[in-house]
Amino acid sequence: MTIKHSLRLVVAALLLSAPLAHGENLDVLMSRVFPEAQATYIGYESVERQDIPASAAVDRKYLIVDFRLASNDMESEQLQASVHKVCMTLLKDRELIRQLSDSGYDMVSVAFDRRSQFDCL
Repeated sequence: MTIKHSLRLVVAALLLSAPLAHGENLDVLMSRVFPEAQATYIGYESVERQDIPASAAVDRKYLIVDFRLASNDMESEQLQASVHKVCMTLLKDRELIRQLSDSGYDMVSVAFDRRSQFDCL
């Protein structure tokens, strides 16, 4: 086994294990954004569009963080404030943003229901 082949195996192992490490940190961070009476963190989903060439200017890989609100009757301003709260929590964690960027994520979206997503970055 050559050194080059060994390095490839190590890099592949690190890349395959990276989403789990990021997810644990992301899960902990997102579960603390809202009090339980306001919203519940459901989890996250990684989406990668294989139909978009890597060289395209369009976002190809993104993360969706998913919450469920305690009340579905939220006004537009309250919804906007909730999206802002999630996005700012993410942006303040520079290490997490760096890790997501290094893992190839182009954007993070927030969802409070199954119908809509709101982009953070």
